[in-house]
Amino acid sequence: MELLKKWSENYVEAGCDEVGRGCLCGPVVAAAVVIGEDFNPSAINDSKKLSFKSRQKLDDYIRKNAIDFAIAELPPAFIDEHNILNASIHAMHLALDQLQVRPELILVDGNRFHPYPFTPHQCIVKGDSKILSIAAASILAKNHRDQLMIRLHEEFPQYGWNKNMGYATKTHQQALREYGPTIHHRKSFKLMY
Repeated sequence: MELLKKWSENYVEAGCDEVGRGCLCGPVVAAAVVIGEDFNPSAINDSKKLSFKSRQKLDDYIRKNAIDFAIAELPPAFIDEHNILNASIHAMHLALDQLQVRPELILVDGNRFHPYPFTPHQCIVKGDSKILSIAAASILAKNHRDQLMIRLHEEFPQYGWNKNMGYATKTHQQALREYGPTIHHRKSFKLMY
């Protein structure tokens, strides 16, 4: 496997990614991560390619070894009002706002982003499988959201959120038909029930 790398050695970079865009319920979660030269790339990869156990270990490594990181989330009501793309980008902005270390360059997974004040950005399609700081952000965001959905599952066990994390699986759709939507469902999404 090719090791992920920094975009440039000349800038303080913040990698940004979000998770939960395609879910029927729960928040959209974004993370921003600033890494240094001594950050070990050997096990970091796109969060979608890692097991739950690997992500948990890497989450701990990232939190201890990143120069700075932040996580932000926006609830279904915000998504319904502003649409999922704008909510995803706004969540990334909120994560960037929380950083103590000001980045000189923002690296964003995907092809859309709204300019962040006074800081240039670069959108990178599949950036979470190419750029180390974006991959680290994807791991933090995914772990944060998964833990949140597991907690929500205790309140609404019939939807299987501890397994499907809010995505439109058959179990989730069947539960929607049987029980209807919860306060955590996105009303602007086609819920298929």
